[in-house]
Amino acid sequence: MNFHRRFLIGLAPLAAPAFALADEAAKSPAASPAAAATAVVVSPERTPDLLEHLVDVVLNALHVPNTGDNTLAHYGIAAGFLVCGVLLRRVVTNIIFHYLKRLASKTETTLDDKLFPAMEAPTATFVMLLGVFASLKVLKLSESTDHYISLGSTVAFSLAIFWGLYRAFDAILEHAHEVALEKQMGVSAFMPWIKKFLITIFVLIGILVTIQSLGYDVKAALGALGIGGLAFALAAQDTIANIFGSVVVATDQPFRIGETVTIGTHTGTVEDIGLRSTKIRKVDRSLVTVPNRTVANESIVNLSRFTARRVEQVIGIAYDAHPEQLEGVVADIRRLIESDPAVNAPDTHVYFRDYGASSLDVWLVYVVKDADFAKHMQVRQRLNFGIMRAIEARGLSFAFPTQTVHVASLPTTGKA
Repeated sequence: MNFHRRFLIGLAPLAAPAFALADEAAKSPAASPAAAATAVVVSPERTPDLLEHLVDVVLNALHVPNTGDNTLAHYGIAAGFLVCGVLLRRVVTNIIFHYLKRLASKTETTLDDKLFPAMEAPTATFVMLLGVFASLKVLKLSESTDHYISLGSTVAFSLAIFWGLYRAFDAILEHAHEVALEKQMGVSAFMPWIKKFLITIFVLIGILVTIQSLGYDVKAALGALGIGGLAFALAAQDTIANIFGSVVVATDQPFRIGETVTIGTHTGTVEDIGLRSTKIRKVDRSLVTVPNRTVANESIVNLSRFTARRVEQVIGIAYDAHPEQLEGVVADIRRLIESDPAVNAPDTHVYFRDYGASSLDVWLVYVVKDADFAKHMQVRQRLNFGIMRAIEARGLSFAFPTQTVHVASLPTTGKA
């Protein structure tokens, strides 16, 4: 039997530990398909066994005894594994990932442009570690040294796996943040916080899996974390309510940073949307911090999202006006407003409405097409000046609060 055939036959049992691990996870009472899959993929504690089996396959294929003292053949095979690790690392970086990055540059999405560079270093490190620890497994060392090498390989492969997953996860979250910013989604304001939170959870999971792969029981630690988490949740109810309020703001998107809003009794420009609160800069330049749970429960008026601006005014004309003068000035004001290109003419209304306490009240309503506040005020000012000129041209005047007192008779004074 030639070397290649012996080598391929020897490789077949390499899958046995993985299948055994999957079967073990599937038979667990609380097992789920996801748990079984995770157990197979993330099982660095089985790496020493897989490497040892790989070494046995190579030694048997080369007819090198796997017992006794180290020979020149053992050192040669160990060096060969090390060289293979270096060469495979170069293949991964210079060929495989070079091709993948070129392929990613031709796609429409930018996710793969971030994902492949992020995975390159961890994958190359993982391949290099395979060569290093396989070369160490070839050599016949003391039992204690072999034990520490097995522990070292478990930790090293655990770190390499979670380093790769961490960088991939980070790249995906970064891409999600860019998409949220590009589409002006409200959640973009929370993405840095969400990213930090998820990365922290991910790192904690990686640490726990690494500790468990070393043979330590993490159930007690998880139980302590559960009790501590319950106590923390009870002590931080307001903070949690504010965080859920921020989620509501992010999903509903009633406003964005830079928009002018009215929340409750506060009106101003939104300067910051955080996990706990929203900051509003009022017209007087004071900064108001509104808890997000209040934001979620209050009615919100977004002044920046007007499609147009409606203006309503009441102009008081002095009572000395004649009916013809008043009728003429009402018609003049109506023509003035309707002829302005910045005003929506069909929505214009001008009428002599009431006899006020000290004035003849002319009621007018018009809609400015541009919702921008500054432009709306310019139009309003221009029309106000025009209305003033129209009233003066008719010989009328503006009324102001006055009272007329009629004295029926003056009191008489008698002589002493």
